[in-house]
Amino acid sequence: MFIIATANAIIGALVGMTGVAGFLLPMLYAGFLGYSPTTALAFSFLAFIVSGLLGARNYARAGLLDQRLAGIVSIGSLIGALVGVKLNLLLSPALVTTILYVVVLASGAAILIQQARTNTTRHPQSPLLTQNWFLLVFGLVTGSLCALSGAGGPVLVMPLLVVLGCAPHVAVGVALLNSVAISAPAALGYFAQIQWQKDLPLLAVIIVAHGLGVWWGSTIGPKINATVLKTGTAGLSIAIAAFKLLTTALH
Repeated sequence: MFIIATANAIIGALVGMTGVAGFLLPMLYAGFLGYSPTTALAFSFLAFIVSGLLGARNYARAGLLDQRLAGIVSIGSLIGALVGVKLNLLLSPALVTTILYVVVLASGAAILIQQARTNTTRHPQSPLLTQNWFLLVFGLVTGSLCALSGAGGPVLVMPLLVVLGCAPHVAVGVALLNSVAISAPAALGYFAQIQWQKDLPLLAVIIVAHGLGVWWGSTIGPKINATVLKTGTAGLSIAIAAFKLLTTALH
């Protein structure tokens, strides 16, 4: 319980600051603590609901939440999350996770390449971000992948939005709110498959510890320099995606 509380606080702070790191939770539960994949996903998505609600609130208060963008993407993600939970019963999670980290790696690299070319903190916004059909499809695809793999949402949504020209801080706020649309149906789907009643004290610890971490992280996140945030997010995405792909290949 101490390990879970500490990890949720630290990972929650990282999620609040950058939108990246939530996927470490299912890795912790399944890979280190020995929980079943379904239980690991249920516990993780419960935490992601908390981080999404609290983090998005703080970014909204700072004026860094594009409600139109977040709303349309979240509609697609809500449907995508339901699809992802169903696909979990049909497809190999290892295959989907590999695809996910290839996308994360590519999006992180794209951020660094664009930043090197333009030498600015913000790239011109892609016209695609004004197209409702694209945002719905974007939410559907990312929601499906994240619900299926347990990666949360921001780890994929945030860097992709930055690649499309969304301001880094706004992208974090949008990704955090969007993660609620992914996590709520995913959590319900995975909790329905496990006996969670015996873990009520642990679930309370997860909610409180993760909530405190993300609250602190999301209060200082908007104060971080946009260039630093963009570069740090891209670097972290590349490093973690490369590590996961390498370990998958070795096994």
